[in-house]
Amino acid sequence: MLLWHVGGTIALVRYTFRDERMDLRFLILGAVLPDLIDTPLGLALYSGTQSVRLVGHSLLVAGGLMVAVLLTTRRGRPRKRWMPLAIGVLLHLFLDAMWADPETLWWPFLGWSFSAAPEVTVADYVSRVLADWRMWALEAVGAVYLGVLARRARFGDPAARELFRTTGRVGVPIGTDQ
Repeated sequence: MLLWHVGGTIALVRYTFRDERMDLRFLILGAVLPDLIDTPLGLALYSGTQSVRLVGHSLLVAGGLMVAVLLTTRRGRPRKRWMPLAIGVLLHLFLDAMWADPETLWWPFLGWSFSAAPEVTVADYVSRVLADWRMWALEAVGAVYLGVLARRARFGDPAARELFRTTGRVGVPIGTDQ
């Protein structure tokens, strides 16, 4: 789920932190990073793990990234630039409801295996995911939010796209992108 993670993460962060200067590019990368790590690996190793949610969906990776940002950056611009990456990863776990998969969320503290999907083959897994109406509903919610934000940010204007491309900011005051 791409649009759900990107839209949901941006919405949660904009209304929680209320920081219009946050670099949304790093936040978006963090919002999709667990899937970028786990999906190719999980599909390749599915017969052994029976899961596509692996180490990237664990608190070990999310917390480790947060600690790495805190230890390698000082207060100010460097930390402000990299912290959205860690926040995005944590919010990905929240938006995936990872509390329902404690073996994966708490890996390796509850053991070395991950929460297994009920499907035996990758084809069965992909079929179930693509047929899940809840996934499509969440994707639609993310798409609607991102569409409203893009329209209010005037992404049809090259200057607005350039602002986002170079700074990761959108020219929409928080509270008006609802």
